[in-house]
Formats: sequence, structure tokens, C-alpha cells
Amino acid sequence: MTLLAFDRTGHGEPLLLLHGIGSTRDDFSALVPRLAEHFDVLSVDLPGHGESPIGTWPPTVAALTDAVEADLDARGLQRVHILGNSLGARIGIELAARHRARSVVALSPSGLGLPAERVHQGILMATARTMTRTLRPLLGALASSAAGRTALLTGMRARPWEASETEALAMRGGFADSTGFWSMLWWAVLQDVPTGLHRVDCPVMLAQGAVDVVGAGQTPRYLALIPGSRFQLLAGAGHAPQSDAADAIIALVRRTAERADTHAAAALPA
Repeated sequence: MTLLAFDRTGHGEPLLLLHGIGSTRDDFSALVPRLAEHFDVLSVDLPGHGESPIGTWPPTVAALTDAVEADLDARGLQRVHILGNSLGARIGIELAARHRARSVVALSPSGLGLPAERVHQGILMATARTMTRTLRPLLGALASSAAGRTALLTGMRARPWEASETEALAMRGGFADSTGFWSMLWWAVLQDVPTGLHRVDCPVMLAQGAVDVVGAGQTPRYLALIPGSRFQLLAGAGHAPQSDAADAIIALVRRTAERADTHAAAALPA
């Protein structure tokens, strides 16, 4: 019995998709068909988002990672490739520290914000929550037009009008309807301080949009903490760059997975 709501498609090595706070698995909807050409893609709703119950308290990064890890166990998946964004990227890095990842592509992971950056991020997330709760009856109509998607996704994407209706509606299952949002924002984002990242033993690609107004300078700081990690700046992309930089993200996932194969081969005894 699995614990988290999910979609699964494709063939190949398993690839886990983890969205950020205030979103759902639909945030990756534009990428899934292309990723499924090369991977067995498992896209889940994080606890308290979309169709997944909150199921854990307090909702710290460790507790959320426990829930994702239990879900992998229920599916018989030991180590998976991971593509995560924001809080989902942070959870992906935590899974890597627990030796559950073959490779990780982390888009704008949270966790290393300076105090002023955490305040800024908290204000942006709180504003998005309040706005989407207020506009909830109108979200369907807004998501159906380019102007409406721009209103909903400005701040998250650099070119929000290019996002699909499905991607925009992820705001409803996330920011508008998420269970325990305020506690998760406090415990999993604003209070989170990563530890033990020296235990990561797989290739990690850190990436951040060049016009990310949410993540500030957090992403490159992970380079000093994760052995062998690399960094890629995504030109013209925002905090949740799935539709801003689809081609670049697909390439990063494939290249990082290939590095994992090389890494595994090098670890075999002669």
C-alpha cells in the first residue's frame, strides 16, 4: 500500500519527481512525457499537498523525507534518480544523504537561506497562500488564459504565460488547498538547517534560474557541503523553471543519470 498520491509512466531506471511547497505533482506535467521516454517516472504529491494526506507532525524536512522514503519502500524501490524543485529538491538531497538516490538534480533547493532571505521567502510564500485562498473560486478560469497564468505564476516562473493550464492549476492543490501549509512553511522551509550532507554518495547537479526571486543565493552554497556536486545557472528561468527551461532540465537529468552509471562502474571491484 503506497502512502502518497502519484502518477507513474515510462520505462527505464526509476526517476522520482518532487515538487515544492504550495504545488503538486502537476507542476512537472510538461516534463513528464519527455522524461518518460528514458525513465520510469514516478511523480508524487508531497504530504499535505494535492491528494496526499499530511500524515506527519511536525512536518519537518526529516519527517517529509521519512514519508517519501516509506513510499519508495512500499513500491519496492531502493535507489532512484531524483528531480526536485525548491522544498522537493531539499528532500531529494536529504534522500541522497540517506543513500536512497542514484542521482539528484536539485532545482533551487531550500535550506541554506540567510536570515533576511528566509524572511523574504516566507513573505512571498505567505502572500501566495493568501492570494490563492482568496481567489480559489476563480483559479480555474485564471489558469485557462495566458493573462491569468501570468497573474498566478509570476514570481515562480520567469515566463508564466508559457506554462500550461495544468501547471497553473497546481497552485490550487498546493497553495490554496494544502493541509498544514503554515506549519510546513515554518518547520520545513524557514527553520530548516541541512546537516550530514557529507554522506551524499551520488552525483548531484544543483541548478537555479537566473531570475529566481524566491531562492536568492541558496543553491550555490550547497556546493561546499555536497561532495562532488556541480552547479548550473539556467538562463531566463525562475524559481520553478519547469516550463522556463524544459530542454535544459531534461538534459541535466539525463547527463546526471549517466554520471551515476559511471560512478557506479568506478565503484565496482577490479
